[in-house]
Amino acid sequence: MLTPSDVVVLVGPMAVGKSAVGRMLARRTDRVFLDTDRLIVDRYGPIKGIFEQRGEDGFRELEADVVQEAVAGADIVSLGGGAVVHPRTRELLQHASVVFLDTDAATIRPRIRRDTGRPLLAGNPIERWQELYDLRRPLYEQLATVVVDSRGLSVRGTADAVLRALPISFAAGDAPRTTHAAQNHESRTDPHVD
Repeated sequence: MLTPSDVVVLVGPMAVGKSAVGRMLARRTDRVFLDTDRLIVDRYGPIKGIFEQRGEDGFRELEADVVQEAVAGADIVSLGGGAVVHPRTRELLQHASVVFLDTDAATIRPRIRRDTGRPLLAGNPIERWQELYDLRRPLYEQLATVVVDSRGLSVRGTADAVLRALPISFAAGDAPRTTHAAQNHESRTDPHVD
């Protein structure tokens, strides 16, 4: 049974589809979903601007604050690809069910080849994506409760795989959390973060 202390957190590299999968999981299970990238953009403006003003370290501090709020107020949370590099964020995930959405560069290439909004992909996006993924993958694996290989899967197929893999009951009969602070942040636009 999903209890009030349980939260499902989706982690993985940028452009893997964490936000889309999180929204679908929330719709299918009648849960509260928060996308930390979307929360940051809604409150502080474009991620690229935050990186320019505060640098990556400043952004990660702000991001850790938003992650703390999200895991306390939602049932399903998607994180930016680099959120796991901050020690406080990793600590916040210790009591969550963490789903690592795995993939590869071939799957991601069409999604990022013309992307100019992700500050950490400047230059050669796919080469930079692979470098970041290679650095962060051990953190994703260390934090993961379950790993879902999303290569070749649609958003629906990935959501199905997540629901099959979760070690907790996540059926529609479990009571979702309610909170005034949390809402389903459904957006058709990608806030372009990592």
